Amino acid sequence: MIKPRFIVAVFAVALFLGLAACSTHKPVPAPAKTDLKLKTGQIPLRDFFKNPEAAGFTISPDGNKIAWLAPWKDRLNIFVKDLSSDKTTRVTSATQRDIYGYFWAGSERIVFGQDSGGDENVHTFSAAIDGSGEKDLTPFENTRTNLLDELEGDDDHILITINKDDPRLFDVYKLNIVTGDLKLEARNPGDVSGWMTDHNGTVRLAVASRNGQNVILYRKNANDLFRPIMSMDFRTAFAPLLFDFKNEKFYVSTNIDRDKQAIYLFDPATLKLEHLVFEHPDVDVVQLLYSKTRKVITGAGFYTDKHHYVFFDDKREEVQADLEAMLPGHEVIITDANKDESKCIVRTYSDRSLGAGYIYDIENKQLEKIAKVSPWFDQSKLAEMKPVSFTSRDGLTINGYLSLPKGKEAKNLPILINPHGGPWARDYWGFNPEVQFLTNRGIAVMQVNFRGSVGYGREFWEKGFKQWGLNMQNDLTDAVNWLIDQGIADPERVAIYGASYGGYATLGGLTFTPDLYACGIDYVGPSNLFTLLETLPPYWETEKEEFYIKVGDPVRDYKLLRKVSPVFHADKIKAPLFVAQGANDPRVKKAESDQIVKALRDRGVAVEYMVKDNEGHGFQNQENRFDFYEAMEKFLDEHLLQ
Repeated sequence: MIKPRFIVAVFAVALFLGLAACSTHKPVPAPAKTDLKLKTGQIPLRDFFKNPEAAGFTISPDGNKIAWLAPWKDRLNIFVKDLSSDKTTRVTSATQRDIYGYFWAGSERIVFGQDSGGDENVHTFSAAIDGSGEKDLTPFENTRTNLLDELEGDDDHILITINKDDPRLFDVYKLNIVTGDLKLEARNPGDVSGWMTDHNGTVRLAVASRNGQNVILYRKNANDLFRPIMSMDFRTAFAPLLFDFKNEKFYVSTNIDRDKQAIYLFDPATLKLEHLVFEHPDVDVVQLLYSKTRKVITGAGFYTDKHHYVFFDDKREEVQADLEAMLPGHEVIITDANKDESKCIVRTYSDRSLGAGYIYDIENKQLEKIAKVSPWFDQSKLAEMKPVSFTSRDGLTINGYLSLPKGKEAKNLPILINPHGGPWARDYWGFNPEVQFLTNRGIAVMQVNFRGSVGYGREFWEKGFKQWGLNMQNDLTDAVNWLIDQGIADPERVAIYGASYGGYATLGGLTFTPDLYACGIDYVGPSNLFTLLETLPPYWETEKEEFYIKVGDPVRDYKLLRKVSPVFHADKIKAPLFVAQGANDPRVKKAESDQIVKALRDRGVAVEYMVKDNEGHGFQNQENRFDFYEAMEKFLDEHLLQ
């Protein structure tokens, strides 16, 4: 049972290499009603996109309290419940933006993260569980923090990484969560992109980028110097997961001498991969389950069509079996546990339900519901998400998910292609509010794990290198043609919509296959790969060369990047386009959307353009989500459904 890091709000959108940012607050206007009247069987739009009733459930280390995120004044805030008294207390009073995420620091304090206006400069805050003593612990301008280690057993300190000394680099500091005092633990030499601690909270590993190689730095203890022990091209995965319970060796997910990542135990003394813990023939394996209390590896997780477990420990397997028997019809995951692992937090979900959070007494086998996440949904009225696959024009198997409108025959339907962000990410099976909204409006949705998506092995991932607008785009086109050939899609009613890289793919679809799509929606997507690469956030500096290899070098690959940047070919766009952008986006700058909108308007082409001044890489504030999806509904009703 593994303690989570920052618990992310349910409706954060997975976009370009990360999560949607939060935003600053403006006065919330009176709820505006969409002009479209609900038809029989349609669910109100805002039901899909309003804040959950509760989410992000956790348990205190002593097992006597639970916490969760819930709305207060239209923002997600932290609430704590004392299990003995049944008293619930609101810990935070955020009104400008949702709490980004949180965790327990001991059993009497909560540590949480917030940014400003979607700039992704997440500060670390803390407060007592009664809501007193709230403090910004990292009040530095243009600074981003990340949790490294909760330092179990030390209720006053945590380890964070922070780029306050150089915006490009993250150093490791020990942070006093009451006073805000910082003590340097490890200085970034200038090329480290990640750090890892052992079970005692000592920084023992780092990953550096040197001359195009990923270098693993290691030290035996806090008094030793870091020394390089492994060096490999970034294409070779070598991701440390955790130390063994003697703090001597560590587990790693790697594709050394293989295509799919598998989990091994690695000995830094001999520099050898020792026994194989788990592998899967079809997908990468990167999740390791363990009991810190009992000091055993309990299992591994992997993702094919859905999430699956394999267990190595009878007790953990029995707990899973008991929970699945108590909660039939849902996927069941353990997300948190108290220190002695006598109680745990359980979360359920499915493709048609956001499920609920529970607290489970393991020894007594007693399960108690904390809250449903979105109790207003009737899952019998929602669509199933079905895993599908097809063969690309060059013979690759492409996996994805197809969701059809409830009660509609899979024949001649309006359909929307929804490419994921990243692009080095993938789509997963589960509840997706966008998919459910669109299918409820009569539109089938196809999510495509095109080449370059992660999880399917090194070869499939590498086939996406320098293929923006080329074979990656062809996979989306092939998905459309497959749907048409199957008789599922009406060839005259195909739309494309995506966020971040998915927004780029939307522009690419309208530009490079202008006769394929009836319309497109670009949400925080780049239009000019030159300016995208020029304006990467400073803290991605250590990975810039990797970007050049995967996307293209602005100098060496000038012709390629110009060929596949939609802004230079905007004259080919003829389908209606809707663009949405956060003004404070640090990843895909507002200029990316400005450029494509200007290029079209200069030609006299009408394009809808929504900009939110208090948002970043995705709209986090509830009222902004409402505005966006209400505009999307009108746009699709006019250009796809008429």
